[in-house]
This record gives sequence, structure tokens and C-alpha cells, in this order.
Amino acid sequence: MDLPHDAVLLRIFTSVDDRYDRTPLYVAIVQKAREMQMAGATVLRGPLGYGHSTRLHKGHLFPLTQDLPVVVEIVDSEAKIDGFLPVLDGMMESGLVTLEKAKVLQYGRQRAGFVQRLRDRLAGHPLPPSETS
Repeated sequence: MDLPHDAVLLRIFTSVDDRYDRTPLYVAIVQKAREMQMAGATVLRGPLGYGHSTRLHKGHLFPLTQDLPVVVEIVDSEAKIDGFLPVLDGMMESGLVTLEKAKVLQYGRQRAGFVQRLRDRLAGHPLPPSETS
């Protein structure tokens, strides 16, 4: 685990039916976030929801008429999120966007530079066998 660092959580509430050009909006948002090298994005689909219009967004008997709520979450530095907001503004016709400060803890063996940072901290002391594999 790395030490916690400050970040911002961008949360976008929309619907499966919302579009950007001919692409589902949630897909277009994730593609643009990836293109802009944001840290990561996740799409969450809900079974039921409503927003400003108070119209229920829900599944239907026929899959082609699904109007399920969708939430796209992106976590990155405040500067990168701030740079993404004008792009998002140009993509969305309706929906809700929230921003929250977040502390990020990153787990996993493939964290970039982890072993090198550990070596630098130990300043020449040998690494235990579990850290060298």
C-alpha cells in the first residue's frame, strides 16, 4: 500500500439512453478520460433512479427500451479533473456532476516505481527476499 494522497472524485450521473453524437454518453466519457490519460474511470449501472425531471429511469420488459441510470466515476488529481470539466461540459446535455475530495490508497504489485522507491528509502540496505520477487 502506498501512502494516501489527495485526489478528487468526479461522479457523473446520467442514463444509458443519453448520447454524445451516436455513442452512449457513458462510453464517450470513459473514452475521452482515457484519451486524456486520466488515472481511471468506472461505470456503474443502477436498476432504478430518478433525477431533476422526476421521471423514473428503470429497466423494461424489452431490453431495447432500457433506460437505466448510469454513474461514471473518475478519480485523479484536482488539476487533471479541472482540465476534464470543460470537455465534459461540451459532451453533456443533461445530468448531474458532483466533485468530492478523496484520499487515495493504491494497492497492487504493479505500482510503478514501488521497488525503486523502497530501495531509495533503504539507501543501500539489502531488500528482504519478499520484496525482490
